[in-house]
Amino acid sequence: MAIVHRNFMAIFTNEAVFPLGFDGIRPFSVAGRRVFVYDRGERRITLQEDTPMKIMAIDYGDAHTGIAISDPTGTLAGFSTVINSRKADIVVEEIVRLIAGHGVTELVLGYPKNMDGTLGPRAEKAAAFAETLRAATGLSVTLWDERRTTIDAHNILFSNGKNAKKRKKTVDAVAAALMLEGYLTRRRLEAQS
Repeated sequence: MAIVHRNFMAIFTNEAVFPLGFDGIRPFSVAGRRVFVYDRGERRITLQEDTPMKIMAIDYGDAHTGIAISDPTGTLAGFSTVINSRKADIVVEEIVRLIAGHGVTELVLGYPKNMDGTLGPRAEKAAAFAETLRAATGLSVTLWDERRTTIDAHNILFSNGKNAKKRKKTVDAVAAALMLEGYLTRRRLEAQS
């Protein structure tokens, strides 16, 4: 349950209270939870049913596909995993299963442009995979420029002490999380302007 009033907003669960802000009444989404808004001036509590907005970022590769899914508010990258398959139909099947299991409402697919901004064979393969995902899921698919995400993911894992063998297992999920963070940041900035 969440209670919102003019000076304090928090989500109450069985375990703890999580403060969310001090900037007045505003609606927000929490997956699978009821959101109650308390207006102190009117001394009234109202129930708001908001649909959570989870976004999945996909770093599609030949043998490994990194997946990152946002939190229910669509603000932070949360869940991440790697699909280990060379077969596109198995990758699509697993993505569909993850979409259903996590309540994903939007897809972001890595679009590997060349460093000079031109499109090569990898970008064409990603665009074709985007069409396959649209047909299989019925969700919108945003192509997101993923230049340097895998390099940055390797650097993050290396600086955290992961050797090459351990990095190989998780680098695609980290790259997907970096893509998702970039996409969510852009959405936040666009909403503010």
